[in-house]
This record gives sequence, C-alpha cells and structure tokens, in this order.
Amino acid sequence: MPGWHQATRKWVKDGKLVILGVTQEQHPDRCRLFAQWQKFDWPILHDPINVLEPHGVPITIAIDEHGVVRSTRPRIETFEEEFLNRTFPRPEIPIKPTGTPRPDLRRALRSARALNSATAWRHAGDMLTLWGGPKRINEAIQAYQKAVELSPKDGNALFRLGVCYRMRHETKGRQPDDFQQAVAYWGRALAINPNQYIWRRRIQQYGPRLDKPYSFYDWVTTAQREVAARGEKPIPLTVQPYGAEIAYPAREFSPASGQTKSPDPQGRINRDKAGLIRAEVTVVPAEVRPGQTARVHVTFLPNAKRKAYWNNEAEALRLWIEPPAGWTLSERLLTGKQGRQAETNEIRRLDFELQIPKTATGSATLRAYALYYVCEGVDGTCLFLRQDISIEIRLAR
Repeated sequence: MPGWHQATRKWVKDGKLVILGVTQEQHPDRCRLFAQWQKFDWPILHDPINVLEPHGVPITIAIDEHGVVRSTRPRIETFEEEFLNRTFPRPEIPIKPTGTPRPDLRRALRSARALNSATAWRHAGDMLTLWGGPKRINEAIQAYQKAVELSPKDGNALFRLGVCYRMRHETKGRQPDDFQQAVAYWGRALAINPNQYIWRRRIQQYGPRLDKPYSFYDWVTTAQREVAARGEKPIPLTVQPYGAEIAYPAREFSPASGQTKSPDPQGRINRDKAGLIRAEVTVVPAEVRPGQTARVHVTFLPNAKRKAYWNNEAEALRLWIEPPAGWTLSERLLTGKQGRQAETNEIRRLDFELQIPKTATGSATLRAYALYYVCEGVDGTCLFLRQDISIEIRLAR
C-alpha cells in the first residue's frame, strides 16, 4: 500500500511492530521473487484458495500485543498514535497461543466421508491443498468435486476447485483440459458472486486485454534482472509469465493486419501422426458473450514417451488461425520463442485474442494449425510437421 512500506520499515527497526503478510496468489514462487526484489524481510503466508475470504485486497489488520484485533482499517496518518504508542488492556479471557501443528489429512478425509456434507468435503479439500502438496492434488480435486455435488452454489468450493485444476496443470500429472477446467470453475464461482475481487482477478490474469485492470506480471523480468545485478540468484519460477499475464490493458480491440499469409495454405506439410507434440487449448473466459473478446491459450508439449525435442536450429514454432466469417483476431500468425540450445524439450505457450460478432449464437470452431521442427530423441531424426488444431468457442446465452 502506498506510504506504508517505508513507514513500517522504521517501526519494525524501532521494535514497535511485527509484520506478517498473506498473499492471495496462485503462484507462491512469484510472491517470493517479488519479496526478494523488494527486500521484504517478514514472513508471507500463501493463501491460493482464498481461505481468508476477503472480497478485495489489499487489507491491513492491526493486532495488539494480546492477540486482539484492534482495527481492520488503520490509517497511516494516525497509526503510530492510535495503535503503536498505545498499551492495550489485557482481555478478561486471555487468548492462549495455539501454535500451528500440521493437520491430520487422513482424519480430515475420514470426517468428510462420515459427515458427507459440503462443508466437510470443502474443509478436507482445503487441508489437502494447503498441506498435501502436489502429491495430494488429485485427492483435493475429488474432495472439492464432492463439495460441489452436494452444494452446487458453493462459490468458495467452485473457486478452490479451479485453483487445484490450475495447480495440477503445472505438474507432471497434468491432464489436457486442466487449464480450461480451472477457468470454467472460476467463472462459475464468479457468476454466483460477481463482487468477489479475488475470483475476478484470477480470471483476468489469463483473460483478454479489454477486461484487464493492469498488467499482472510486467514486473517479473525487471525483478529477475535487478536481483541478478545485485549478485543474488533470483527465485526460480515454475512458470514464467507470458502473453496475457504480462499484457497491458486496452481500451479497444486491435485487429490483425490483413496482409499476413498462411505458411501452408494448401496443407502440404506432413501431419504429426505420431503425436510428437501435444497441443492443449484454453479459452478465457470459458463462455464468451457475443460482442465481447476472449483470450485463447495454446500450449505445446513434447511427447516425453517418444523423447521428442524441439529442433532450435531450424524455423521457430508457428501457429496459424482461421477464424469464422465476421470474427476478428488480434493476430493470425504467431511465432514461438526458440530454445537456447540446439534441441530442447520445454513447454511452449502462445496466446492471442479474438472478438466475437454481436450476432454470434451457440458455439463456433476456429480452425488452426501449428508448424514445427521436432526431433524424436536427442540427435535423432528431425522432421518438419504440421498439427491441425480445433479451437471451440462456447458462447454465453
């Protein structure tokens, strides 16, 4: 919050204040990078599923020496006089420190099965998500799914289920539709409570520029560069922000130039029948209203079983999109970044935006294809291949 940063540093140095932060971030490593960059030296807890349930951020809570909340809206101008320099009376019923033992996940699951209530299953999902790590993410998804089955209007369970799908999307156990499932559940939660700031921001993070309040992660490359310049190793990120996550807001849609030509108009390039590269498609939001815009994410994954690698000594990955008549694209031909070595096997991501005609109804399919050089095995046979991709757009009623 503006003005608080410098003031709190002095109060902490003077021994008047202890700070504890909580971040409503999907990715904890990005929070750690930001803290490293800004030289934050206080603990920051990670709350990706919005257990605290704030409807907006940032919030500041002043807790006295006895553990009593004294203010939920302190003002920096009067904070020192009204809080820091005061001695508060001890409450009649003392608050005993409880510590934070690791919860019993098996007990939480047994309780959920016995009670079989939406609340119990949501609680089990919370425990599994926050304490179980990637190895328990499938169980967390199942717990939230049961909570949603029992209470379809439980926005908190819907949002948290979406968070878990996105978490799994970034692990080795990912499923092809995890990202799209995440966006769909976030959308369902927001439809129940459109005033929930956290839920809305999670969708906007990956959504179109016309719906963005700001660039979410434009600071990341600067942070990495400046931390490295200080002689430190920047906190490594599981997923480097790209496209939508670093894009700036726009007031109007910018259509692609009509001069771009299809790189394989007659479809003569051999298809990737062996499935050396898998393509996943995610549309944000999951349902788009006619006349509005959407962001389409296409993720390309080399087939580990076939030991597939990108050939970086040839042309880069390209994606060509053919929209239906009357639909407008921000780009028709996208080009991916090459790896730094001759052959690499990293996940590659491309995204673009489209504007849906006001007269559109039902659903629509965009035809697209990718061209890439791929090798089967390091120093193995390298081929130039094409993959045809269907992009399904669901229109809101």
